Amino acid sequence: MEVTSIRRRGVARHCGWCGRQLPADGQLGRRRQYCAQTCRQRAYERRAAVQRGGLPEDAVVLSGAELASLQDRLFQLRCAAEDIATAVADGASRTELHALAMELAGAAGGLERLR
Repeated sequence: MEVTSIRRRGVARHCGWCGRQLPADGQLGRRRQYCAQTCRQRAYERRAAVQRGGLPEDAVVLSGAELASLQDRLFQLRCAAEDIATAVADGASRTELHALAMELAGAAGGLERLR
């Protein structure tokens, strides 16, 4: 029996729970779906909660701490946007506006990961 290997393309894959980029796969076996055992466990808990509680399949389940963190990050984003609006109204320099815009981009980037 002859064994052939199939090379997989270098497409970036992301964790099914937290969204982090997964490391490159080996050539054999199934592809990883999660970056860590904790992410696999949280995904299992979510699936079990959906089955138990009658939640829709696309429901997002957050703990209280995760919700508080999300609310904090949204507040930071709003504050950064308000800082830019205030700086524009005050006639801030281009350098200062650039620094504020970079801060806004950083706050928005922090929101990309939901968990």
